[in-house]
This record gives sequence, C-alpha cells and structure tokens, in this order.
Amino acid sequence: MTAADKEAVETFRRDVVEPSMNALVIVYFTASWCGPCKALGPVIDKVSTAYADKGVVLAKLDIDENKFIAAQFQVRSVPTVYAMFQGQPIADLTPARTESQLKAMLDQLLAQLPIQSESADQEAELEPLIAMGEEALAAGDADRALSLFDQLAQMVPDHPAVASGQVRALVAAGRHDEAEAAIAALPEEAAKAPAIARARSALALAREATPVDDLSGLEAQVAANPDDHALRYELAGGQMAAGERDAAADHLLHIVAADREWSDGAARQRLLKLFEVVGLEDPWVSSQRRRLSAILFG
Repeated sequence: MTAADKEAVETFRRDVVEPSMNALVIVYFTASWCGPCKALGPVIDKVSTAYADKGVVLAKLDIDENKFIAAQFQVRSVPTVYAMFQGQPIADLTPARTESQLKAMLDQLLAQLPIQSESADQEAELEPLIAMGEEALAAGDADRALSLFDQLAQMVPDHPAVASGQVRALVAAGRHDEAEAAIAALPEEAAKAPAIARARSALALAREATPVDDLSGLEAQVAANPDDHALRYELAGGQMAAGERDAAADHLLHIVAADREWSDGAARQRLLKLFEVVGLEDPWVSSQRRRLSAILFG
C-alpha cells in the first residue's frame, strides 16, 4: 500500500467509518468527467441535507483521487452509491436516480436502524407534550388543547402531529375557517401526512354535522319514524356536533344495517370519517369497526 493509499484509508476511516457508527452514511462515488453524476449529484446533495437531522451523512469520493477505496468497493462505474452503517455497506443506493426514489430507500433503511439523530431525540421530547394536547382534546377542553398545540407549533412549525392537533382544537372550538386556513398554510410535504388527513376529516365532519337545537325533540321524531333514514342521519349529525359519539355511531350503524346504499352510502362514509377523527388506533374505534364489519360481512 502506497503512502497515498494509506492517507486515503485514514481519511475514509475518519469521514465514513467513524460517522457510520451512529449515523447512516451515503457513500457517493463520483468523477469530474462523469456525465450522469452531474445530474445525480444535486439530488443527493438535496436529499442528504434534508435528512441530516435524521442521522444521514454524505461522503463524496472522487474515484480518480480514491482509486484504492474504489477498488475495495469494487466500483466499476460511476455514479455508484452505497449506504453504510457501523462500518459496513448495508445497501446499494445506485438504482435511486430521483429524489423520491432516494428518499423512499432512505426511509426504509432508517426505519430499521438504531440511528442516533436530532429528529429522533426531538420526537422523544415531543411525544409526551403532544399526548397532553390529545388528552385535553379527548376531554373536550378545546381551549387548553389549542393553547398546548399553539405552544408546540412555535417550537416545531409544520410538524404534522402538532399541526393536526392544532387544527382539530380549532375545529372543536368552532373556529372552522381558521382551521381551514391552517391546513392550507402547511407545506406540501407536511400536508400529505396521515395526521393531517385526520385533521381534514375532523373539519369536514364538523362542517357537515350541523348542531341541533332540540336533540330530544329530534330523537322523539326518529322514535316515531324509525324508517326515516334522513331524519336519523340528521340526528346522528346533531349528536356528533354535541360530542355524543356513541349515540351517533348507533344511529349511523342502524342506517347501514337497514340500507347500506342509502344516499350513496352516506351513513357509512360519515361513520368512517368519525373513526378517523377519533383515531384509528383508539379502542372505541376498534369496537365500532367490529360492529360495522359484522353488518357488512356478517
């Protein structure tokens, strides 16, 4: 091994192997004369910068300046891209030529590895604070929930779980236009998160679940006209607006059992929205979904 090779190995150990003990290192073999590298390089730069707080580090190696290292990795053409963790190559990222492809491969790797990152630490700190906001929402204390989520939003702007809680708290407080504006203001990436879909469902449900001034009177009408699905559907909407989800679910399930296709399946669709708003992992939702499945497939 020449002196230059020894220096290259030492640099590789410092810049790639050591960081890979705790981070996911993208090892990007390139060359100044490589045409495809000119297209791929900016993509890798952008993604690695975006994923830096997730524990991703980029190491670029020019094969003409690092012939010994390139030979050890059996690099036969450029661009060649590997992912390394704890000193070992764990994935060939070369097939990823677009931003979305590279992100998808990194997301899959990061989900499987014990990476130490700023975002993981931040999520651990946020989790109990978000739970406090969700507990306030579940207890019907919209003002306290909104206060908690507003404070969190100042710490982590556009965080999907925080933004979702903030929007749902606005909805619970009857501030629908503000909730809609908050969703519209989210960046495109954050707006695609499942947590935001939950917030959208909460807003849609609140807009269509019209409060009823005299719920007991409407209940009496439904009791006298049990086959009037439109009346029962209106009652379910009023009960949802009043926070009476058990009664609302009972009436919607009654409609589905009697005529699942009534009004293009409106009762089932409203029930599914209610499930998403409450949270698909909630035990109450699991129980109601079993009731719905028994009706549809029993």
